[in-house]
Amino acid sequence: MDAAVSLTDPSLRRARRAASIRMVHEGELTDGELIERVGDGDRDAFDELYRRYTRPVLGLALRRLGDRGRAEDALQDAFAAIWRSAASYDPARGQGGAWLYTVARNAIVDGARARVDPVVADPRDEPSGEPDPLERGWPVAHRRKQLP
Repeated sequence: MDAAVSLTDPSLRRARRAASIRMVHEGELTDGELIERVGDGDRDAFDELYRRYTRPVLGLALRRLGDRGRAEDALQDAFAAIWRSAASYDPARGQGGAWLYTVARNAIVDGARARVDPVVADPRDEPSGEPDPLERGWPVAHRRKQLP
C-alpha cells in the first residue's frame, strides 16, 4: 500500500488564511474598501463595484421580479442607492459584500412595490351592457347586410 496518504502529509495541511466566497488578489481592494471610497465620491471605485456585482445583483432582481426589463431597471435603482448610501457603510458592522446586497435588495423590493403595473382590461373582453343596434330599433338601411 504505497499509495496510502498520511494525515501528517504536508499536502493536507490547512491553509493559513481563511477561505471566503470571493478571494481578493494581492493589491486588489476589498469590497468594503471600495464602498468606503465610493462614499468619498470615488467614481473609479464605483465602477469596480459595478463590475464585480452587476451579474449577481441582476440575478437577484430577476429572481425577485421575474421580468428582465424590470430587473434591469431595478439593477440601476440598486446601484444608484449604493452610490447615495455608501457614506453610511460601517465596516465594523459587517463585510462590504453583505452591505451591498442588503442595499441592493432593499432597492429592488422598494422598486417592485412602487412599480406595480396596473392591470388594464381590454374593452373588447367585457360586454358593454348597451343594447345592440337591432335592439335599439335602428332603421333597416343602417343594419349590416347578411351575406348568403
